Amino acid sequence: MEKNDDIELEMQEIIEEQPAIQEEVSLKEEASEMKEHAKKTIQKIKEKVKEEDTRPTSSLNLRTILGGDFLTAEMVRKQIWLVVLMVFFTIIYVASRYQCQQDLIAIDKLEKELLDAKYKALSSSSTLTEMCRESHVLDALKQNRDSLLHISDQPPYIINVPE
Repeated sequence: MEKNDDIELEMQEIIEEQPAIQEEVSLKEEASEMKEHAKKTIQKIKEKVKEEDTRPTSSLNLRTILGGDFLTAEMVRKQIWLVVLMVFFTIIYVASRYQCQQDLIAIDKLEKELLDAKYKALSSSSTLTEMCRESHVLDALKQNRDSLLHISDQPPYIINVPE
């Protein structure tokens, strides 16, 4: 009977171990399935995720413009030199306009100075013309009695030179 008892004990142990073994096997299978599933998921993510964005839709409407959807990385990369050129021309335009405004301010200032100089020259010329009149010269000579200049009593003599 001892042999039978030993055999029964061994069989009970095997039966008891079998579910544990089956659990280990099933856990290993689940782990390998999870690894495969994770690999597949990572592969799908890698396929979906690319460095380049998707092409913009061919229909360009107000919503895509206001939403900024048409500004994809691919489009911006293709048009970067155009954007740089536009920025350069904008800077040149602003600088030229500023310089033009500064020149116009300087021209206005110089025109005012020129107008003032013309008025001064005109008033100086009229004062000089008034002071050079014969009557004023005679009055000035009479006031300065020490002068030897006086009005001639004789008419001018005309000298004829033969040719």
